[in-house]
Amino acid sequence: MRTRLAETLGIEYPIFAFSHCRDVVAAVSRAGGLGVMGAVRLTPQQLEIELDWIDQHVGGKPYGVDFLLPSSYAGDDVQALAGDIPAAHRQFVAGLERRFGIPPRSAPGTPSDLGGGDGLVSTHARARGLIDVALRHPVKLAATALGPFPADLAERFHQRDILIAGLVGQVKHAHKHVAAGTDIIVATGTEAAGHTGDITTSVLVPQVVDAVAPVPVVAAGGIGNGRQIAAALALGAEGVWAGSVWLGTAESDLDPVVRAKLLAATSQDTVRSRCASGKPVRQLRTPWVDAWESADAPEPLPMPLQGLLVRDAVVSAHEHHIAPVMGTPVGQVVGMMNKSSTVREVMFGLVEEFAESAQRLAGLLG
Repeated sequence: MRTRLAETLGIEYPIFAFSHCRDVVAAVSRAGGLGVMGAVRLTPQQLEIELDWIDQHVGGKPYGVDFLLPSSYAGDDVQALAGDIPAAHRQFVAGLERRFGIPPRSAPGTPSDLGGGDGLVSTHARARGLIDVALRHPVKLAATALGPFPADLAERFHQRDILIAGLVGQVKHAHKHVAAGTDIIVATGTEAAGHTGDITTSVLVPQVVDAVAPVPVVAAGGIGNGRQIAAALALGAEGVWAGSVWLGTAESDLDPVVRAKLLAATSQDTVRSRCASGKPVRQLRTPWVDAWESADAPEPLPMPLQGLLVRDAVVSAHEHHIAPVMGTPVGQVVGMMNKSSTVREVMFGLVEEFAESAQRLAGLLG
C-alpha cells in the first residue's frame, strides 16, 4: 500500500489512526501506520506525560498529535464567558441532573479527561498551551480541526519539519487550509465521529482531491475495513484516517460501560448534535443526547459556552457510571464494530482485505 504520502512520512501503510488513548497510538505506529494522539481533552501537564510514554513505547516510529483550533468561537476568557451562559440553559441542565441522578462534581470546573472534560471547552489559548508541549517531542504530524493553524503556529511546525494536516468537511474549507500552508487535507465525511459536516465521504473526497491537487488528500469517515480503504484510494485519496474502529480494541482505555454500548450499537445509533461542544458532533445516541433534541430543550450555545455549560454534569456522570448519560463521539462505522480485537489484528485485517479488494478490482480489467 505504497502511496506518495506513506513514503513522505516513512510509514508502511497510509493508515492514520486518531485516538485519545496513548496505547492505541503507539500500537498503530508500531504496526506500520501512523497513530495520532488526540490532545484536546488533556491539560498541558497530562499531554506531557502521555507523549513521554509514547516516545518510550513507539519503537522509534513516527506519530502525530491532533489539536482543535476553531475558526469561530466565543473567545478565550473562559471565566468571563461562563457569566454569559443564560439562566434558562443552566436551569435546563439542572433539570437533567435531577432526571438522571447526576451528583455535583467534587471539584467543579477543573480539568478531566473523562467524558470529554476540557475537550468540551476548546479555545485557541488552550490549544497553544498543548502545542508548546508537543513541540518538545519528536512529533511528525500536527493535525487541526475546525480551522487551519494560524500563521505563527504553522511556521513553528514547519521549522521542525512537522507536516500539518487539516480536517475539512467542505471544499471551501480545504482551500482555506491550503492557503494557510496545510500539507495534507483530511476530507472528513459526515459518517465520521466528532465534529463533522453533512457531506458524505464518497462525495466529498473526489471533490477535495480535484480542488487541492497536488496537495495529498486523506479520506475520513466510515473507514472500518479494507474494502473501504480500497474505495478511498480509488476516489483519489492517498491514505485513510480512522478513529472509531480503535475504540473497541483491546488496547483502548474506553470505559467498559461505553465499550459495551458500542459493540451493541448499529449504524443508526449515532447522531450529529451540538449538545456537547456547541458545534455538530457525531456521537453515540444516549438519553442525554436525546434530551437536547426534545422540544423543550434550549438551543445549544456557541463554542465554548456549551461545553462550559455541560462539562461538570457530563464528567460527573462518567465518574459515577451513570449509563444513560455515558457516551462518546463515534462514527456510523460503529455498526461494523461487533467484537474486540487487538490493534495489530485490526491493522493487518485492514491491510489484508485491502489487498484482496485491490486484486479483485484488478481482475475486472482482464
